[in-house]
Amino acid sequence: MSDEINVKDINDHDKALLTDIQDALANCMKCGNCMAHCPVYKELGRENAVARGKLSLMEGVLSGTIPISTNFEKAMSMCLSCKACATNCPCGVPADELIVRGRQAVVKARGLGPIKKKVFALLKNRQLFDFSLRMAGLFAPLSFKKLPGKMGTIARFPMPGMDVKRVTAPMSANPLRSQYPEVIKVDNPKMRVGFFTGCTINYMYTDVGQATINVLKANNIEVVMPSMQHCCGTPVFYSGDVDSAKLFAKHNLETFDRYNFDYIIASCGSCTEAFKIEYLHMFKDDPKMKTLAEKISKKTYEISEFLVDVVKFDKTKLGPVNATVTMHDPCHMVRGIKITKQPREILKSIPGLNFVEMSKPDRCCGSGGSFSMSYYELSRQVNDRKVADIGSTKADIVATSCGTCRMHIMDGLVQNNMDKETLHVIQVLDRSYQAGSQK
Repeated sequence: MSDEINVKDINDHDKALLTDIQDALANCMKCGNCMAHCPVYKELGRENAVARGKLSLMEGVLSGTIPISTNFEKAMSMCLSCKACATNCPCGVPADELIVRGRQAVVKARGLGPIKKKVFALLKNRQLFDFSLRMAGLFAPLSFKKLPGKMGTIARFPMPGMDVKRVTAPMSANPLRSQYPEVIKVDNPKMRVGFFTGCTINYMYTDVGQATINVLKANNIEVVMPSMQHCCGTPVFYSGDVDSAKLFAKHNLETFDRYNFDYIIASCGSCTEAFKIEYLHMFKDDPKMKTLAEKISKKTYEISEFLVDVVKFDKTKLGPVNATVTMHDPCHMVRGIKITKQPREILKSIPGLNFVEMSKPDRCCGSGGSFSMSYYELSRQVNDRKVADIGSTKADIVATSCGTCRMHIMDGLVQNNMDKETLHVIQVLDRSYQAGSQK
């Protein structure tokens, strides 16, 4: 859609898309406190890069001074959704949520961009999506070469939309859920959990899924991976396509409700946040689905939270992991579901492990899901700050709880010639259990 639009012709339409959040926007007193915390603003120094500027743009739409244009769309998209602005706002303005509303207004006014439209259409077709990613994993070696000793690949030749030097996670020709039966039994289980694998673990970082299953089995827990589960919908929701996100939410809620689970676990902060928080918001005006979302939310735990707070994981079986480890807190863990103590308790429980805290463990790594695809160079600038912080710890292993953080940090480490492992916290714990079994 062209930007050459008469403002008078579209103001009423655009204003209607944001009218219900007018009061929330007005609560921003424009103090600029968000500037000190926004990773994008720190790199660009532009007003439209920070929450204050984005909220002002939305107020401009409501006042009739600007249209929802290409420039407005770009301003809304140039955000990592790290939630740092909202967490540190002295007025309690949920700027992160309001920026997502700005993206929703863009989608309603202008539609999705051609690439996202095609990707989301594929994503909504569960069977076709599964087949496509399996084929991508099967033929990936033709286009990507594996980096020695790392769960990473690099393109063999230039590709549209991807920097030729960028390190990405490998696609698996044998997804996680294909490697196991739907029900993974143990003798005399003390509980039965549903494992929401998410897309990254199922199709890329299958090693995280394997470690999750190993650790749960070591604690005598029966694991079920519902075969009909699908993407949590977070990438779609944060892109502003809330109607499609609701389809994913409804599918997953109904799928997991068919089983008699004691608990539902995920090894990804963003997926956990979807089940625990976002689905509740999506269906706040739908009493039936809201009730189901509340039921599922109460059962859902991030894996480290589950092991520490619910299971009281078995520490007697742990063996030594002789390494220095630091911890990166994913944004949707630390500021979304607010889980930081539990992964550290796990790491500090491991014999032989030397835990070293970096100076700013909750600093965004710059991934932001599709942000690092759209703005790779900018995301790398943010990432370089994180990597420098990691380097100062002299750690051998960087532990985290998010697949996309793991991938982006690994890319940054490679680009900065740092030879360190990036692992999920659950993988470090699995190594300890494996070491313990060899005593």
